[in-house]
Amino acid sequence: MQTETACPIPLSGSHSPVMRRRGALALVVFLLTYSTAFSADGGYAELVRQVGPSVVTVLVEEQRESAGQLAVERAAAANDSDGMRAIMRRLLYGPGSNPDPATSGSVLGSGFIIRADGLIVTNRHVIVGARTVQVKFADGREVPAQIVGADAPTDIALLRVSAGPLHALRLGSSADISVGDAVIAIGNPFGLGQSVTAGIVSARGRTLQADPYIDFLQTDAAINMGNSGGPLLSTDGAVIGVTSVLFSPNGGSIGLGFAIPAETVASVIEELEAHGRVARGYLGISAQAMTPALARALGVKSTGGALVTALEPHGPVTEALRVGDVLLSIGSAPVTFDDLGKITARLRPGTTVEAMVRRDGMQLSIPLTISQLPEPPNSSLPMGDRDTWVTNLKVGVANTTAEIRNALKAEDEAGGLIVTQLRPAGAGALAGLKIGDLITHAGTKRLMDVADLASVSQPSTQMPLLLRVVRDGAPRFVAVTGSEEEK
Repeated sequence: MQTETACPIPLSGSHSPVMRRRGALALVVFLLTYSTAFSADGGYAELVRQVGPSVVTVLVEEQRESAGQLAVERAAAANDSDGMRAIMRRLLYGPGSNPDPATSGSVLGSGFIIRADGLIVTNRHVIVGARTVQVKFADGREVPAQIVGADAPTDIALLRVSAGPLHALRLGSSADISVGDAVIAIGNPFGLGQSVTAGIVSARGRTLQADPYIDFLQTDAAINMGNSGGPLLSTDGAVIGVTSVLFSPNGGSIGLGFAIPAETVASVIEELEAHGRVARGYLGISAQAMTPALARALGVKSTGGALVTALEPHGPVTEALRVGDVLLSIGSAPVTFDDLGKITARLRPGTTVEAMVRRDGMQLSIPLTISQLPEPPNSSLPMGDRDTWVTNLKVGVANTTAEIRNALKAEDEAGGLIVTQLRPAGAGALAGLKIGDLITHAGTKRLMDVADLASVSQPSTQMPLLLRVVRDGAPRFVAVTGSEEEK
């Protein structure tokens, strides 16, 4: 391992004792000044004491209609190549434990109180598909929450709780903060409890491919799974953003976190409280950026505008636009490919606007009827069955589909049940079962429906239950005894 050593500052022999004393005095003054500044400005303890009670944990029990597919996703997420997540679980919680909400049938995120009467802001992706939502306060109280509304394009959700007068945070303005300004993020990363991280605003106006409607704030304050929905705060205690996205090759923070600006949050929660959703315009088109070569080929003098590449069948502008049109402006707004989504989203559904279009060498004014941006589906995967709790095994199982078995590398199996939940120290967990395992047989009996396993007897060391399990495409038998001694 290469190390570096500190070197003393060389003092020139030509300097007089007076100069050396002056230099030493200047150094002392500098150190005293630096120490005072660090004590006054370098800590955030008082700020955290003020704002910490307004940050909450959002606990979500997921719908069970897609339990099988969720189990597939959890199994894939848990199968990390370096095993670090499993090691950390063992170090923090001990063997056989399962603190990770992603593998226990629940989701955990963060949020913050935005109004004293019980309105709470969080991320939509935290609560989407929820069966129940609970909010846990910093003092340990846990109360049920109602979903007031959620907005997919900005990933903002609004909750309401009844818990008496609450201390609310103040929404500030991201326009009042500059790149390099100090910020803190508060949330519940990995379910460990309320945590505070500090950093600076690294950049402004970041547009991510998956979120074309938001100009994110970028920060190097550590943001991890579980921070979603928590506040990013300036040093005066104002919320300047909602932490939402992190870029990471391994699931942990590498100093690339992104927050939804406070201005976006303010406008969205106003609409959500009033209507439960945000009305946004929609054209139903796909487009690409113009290049100099495309501009020459299309007879356009500049590379501005957006080239229409596809039209949604039966969409709102199918009759008005053509593939190959170059959108130059919509209403009074000049169009670029990067801004097209934002421009369209601001249009009012049901209205008509004039668009300037370049078509076949001619510039045309074409009226466009604006439609409502549709809500995205909760999941792109086919829905599975509800899961069933097998009391004597302390496991949850769900029926499977051909798609689920294919995802489990068990496409040759005719049926089977997928493990969706596991109780720590339960008979199934002690036998080594994992979320995402496919159980095909109990003894010699082929399992085709959850009812085939739901009434199984309590296993014991004297009368173990033999299960055939397929994991990562490989079948094996497991003896369930209810103890760790024999498996």
